[in-house]
Amino acid sequence: MRLLPIAVALGIAAATISSSGGTQVLDAQLNPQSLTWQKAGEAALAAGNFQAADDALETALVLDPRNRGAFVALARVAQRQKLYGQAIRMTAKALALEPNDTVALGVQGEAMVEQGAVARAQQNLAKIRQLCGAKPCAPATSLAAAIQRGPALAVKSETPTAPKKN
Repeated sequence: MRLLPIAVALGIAAATISSSGGTQVLDAQLNPQSLTWQKAGEAALAAGNFQAADDALETALVLDPRNRGAFVALARVAQRQKLYGQAIRMTAKALALEPNDTVALGVQGEAMVEQGAVARAQQNLAKIRQLCGAKPCAPATSLAAAIQRGPALAVKSETPTAPKKN
């Protein structure tokens, strides 16, 4: 008699747990329309049409907010527009969905280099190299080159002018 309430509680818990998973969509199954809009956005980016790329990628995210590729592509749009802080934020959203996304880590690291956060970019590079292992990895190669090159933002030094003669 004492075990009856425990058995009933465990039975209800098991029934609840098993029924909740049946309605969830797997993370690997993204909305096909979202993927179509993502490809359109990437094509617009390749053509240099940043506004169309941004619009298409935002549409992709409205259709499926789990689309990491759209976040990374938006980060690339931001990078091309020299909006490095926005690029870092977009890749952070992709990394919130999948912390081991080497492409997102690479794009984020490149934006960090442009912001002057080279030490943080090197942490991203170390993580990418750990995830890739011994095999060659394009994000690691690209980020290592960006770190080696350094920020592209050229700080113009003012040249002193000759004193005026009165």
